[in-house]
Amino acid sequence: MKRFLPLLCPLMVLSVLPLPLSAGDEEWLTKKGILVFHDAFEREEDGNLAKAIGNGWNSATADRVPHIKMADLDEGILKVASASKEAGHAAHIHHEAGFTDGGVIVRFRFPGLSKDESLQLGFVDRETKGIHAGHLCYAMLYRSNLLLADYKTGVMNLEIRARRQPYLDRKEPLPEDLEALLKTKQISIPWKADDEWHELVLVTEGDEMRLSIDGKAIASHRSEGFAHPMKRWFSFLIPGTVWIDDVKIYRVK
Repeated sequence: MKRFLPLLCPLMVLSVLPLPLSAGDEEWLTKKGILVFHDAFEREEDGNLAKAIGNGWNSATADRVPHIKMADLDEGILKVASASKEAGHAAHIHHEAGFTDGGVIVRFRFPGLSKDESLQLGFVDRETKGIHAGHLCYAMLYRSNLLLADYKTGVMNLEIRARRQPYLDRKEPLPEDLEALLKTKQISIPWKADDEWHELVLVTEGDEMRLSIDGKAIASHRSEGFAHPMKRWFSFLIPGTVWIDDVKIYRVK
């Protein structure tokens, strides 16, 4: 695939990244891949429970608070307003994916309806042992920065999680070797979000995860967990409010 240095994105505040990036991932998905799922949300939801969104979506958190609507389908937009406090967990919405290499194209917006809006999206394999809840890898978008993270060999690896948790509970620094290891599992990029609609492309190819927004390459990171052989689910984790207009999932391999 053709490589070149990233261009500035209107959402970014960083101009130089340490790795060459590719802004051609939408073309890579659409030309090399197979569209395995598409949803434009042109319908009404059916209640508040786990499968209320329809079209194969499921929620790991909706049944915890059946009296609260966390997902509203409104004029072709999935409007998520998480009842995180009541449910004891951010809204977790997922769909079957099924690929080794591939990714998603998502049209999203932070509507400015709640404080510190954020969006986490990525891939899960609940059939893999040794990982908490099957969490493999994610992109996390916040108001002032974004991250790409390998959870499979990082913070959700059960051995690492068991070693790390006591230090977190005691609010103590991690051992130097564990801190150094976890730093290799993610990359953090400063950026500045707004309240407009944007198209996001998130892909995994081999041991690399890449993120672009509105056709501009934003971040790329390499870590062994990204090469997990089966991304069974595509997942949203939303602690506040986010609007989703369109989702496409592609399998390249």
